[in-house]
Amino acid sequence: MDIQKLLQPDLQHYILRHEAVDEKSLLLKNKTTSGVSTSLIADQISGRRKARIKLPSWYKTKNIIYPPSINLEQCSSETTAHYKTEITQRFFSEYHAVNSSNRAVDLTGGFGVDSFFLSSVFSNVDYTEPDENLFEIVKHNHSILQESGIQNPESRIRHYNTTAEKFLASTKDKFDLIYIDPSRRLKGNQKIVRLANCAPDIIELLDIIFDKTEILLLKASPMLDLQQGIKELRNVTRVFVLAVDNECKEVLFLCRKGYTSEPVIEAVDLRSSLHKSAFPFFEFQASEEKSSVAEFSSPLHYLYEPHAAILKAGAFKLIAQRFAVKKLQLHTHLYTSENLVQHFPGKIFEIEAMIKPNPKVVKHYFPEAKANVVSRNYPLSPEQLKKKTGLKDGGQKFLIGFSGVKEKFVAVCNKVLL
Repeated sequence: MDIQKLLQPDLQHYILRHEAVDEKSLLLKNKTTSGVSTSLIADQISGRRKARIKLPSWYKTKNIIYPPSINLEQCSSETTAHYKTEITQRFFSEYHAVNSSNRAVDLTGGFGVDSFFLSSVFSNVDYTEPDENLFEIVKHNHSILQESGIQNPESRIRHYNTTAEKFLASTKDKFDLIYIDPSRRLKGNQKIVRLANCAPDIIELLDIIFDKTEILLLKASPMLDLQQGIKELRNVTRVFVLAVDNECKEVLFLCRKGYTSEPVIEAVDLRSSLHKSAFPFFEFQASEEKSSVAEFSSPLHYLYEPHAAILKAGAFKLIAQRFAVKKLQLHTHLYTSENLVQHFPGKIFEIEAMIKPNPKVVKHYFPEAKANVVSRNYPLSPEQLKKKTGLKDGGQKFLIGFSGVKEKFVAVCNKVLL
């Protein structure tokens, strides 16, 4: 890629002017613009649009170059990358070696988002990426971000156009942290979730990794079974389940050489606009969940749904025990109480009425025929429930279908805003 051609002022202005335009329509009009392939320009337009929410610091910075869309889809968001710096700062002093070099390496650099944020913690960060085109883009962007004052001016990112395996084999250096985000896609864009099937094969690399560092931070698919990941890896000290705006995005494994105790699982729900957690993180060990006992009840006055990270982490009984709420059914991950539990980590609803899901009854509670329809362990999906009741999406109220221990329920609810 000729980055300098893309940086032509008239071309950058063209990209900004067409940010809201469907880039596919531009591909049909011209093969080139200002001597640059229209497909490359389309990548810039598409990239800016995606970066506006996912990577606002990139979006706000002039002369950033964007790669093909798949690289943007696979990279960390600014929100989760920022939280990784908090993780590193929180635990680094605990694991800090006496002769620390204050150095980290990102073995699967990609679009360079995690490398960039790691440089706010470490003075020296090594970035490795085998794709030459992506490598040149990221090297340029890191320079632009540093010049703009966004990046720590005292930090240094060194760029290596090579694979993780070759980098580890060639370096004699030691690192305070090794970070890796192995690719989770096969040919044909098939997704894979077992760590052993990722590229690079992190399981095969563990020996050489722990020869270079005491601490490994690994990013895995949100689809990965946590206990499977703990079993495949060695020395897992803590697992982080990260949700953003109540959608599970990443699973991180923090590994420490020689650690043999049971790991702690930490579930966090972040807000994309603030890079902060909406609730205090919920942490536990799998043995606690196994030994917990949840009480069951028919629906009382309030309903609770834990945020997505807690559900992914699997604290189904423990959440009920810790917050003194009752579970509705073994496989219904909704909870209930007579009195409001204000600090519950998730959504809280006040039940207005329990009803039969037929149009005549529903119309009384939803005169505008609009509702937020939710189905949790209920025979009908939200779409089927809307069709049966004649409701459309919208409004302030919720219609929630769920299963109790002995019967099915449909509840008219109002969300509790605290």
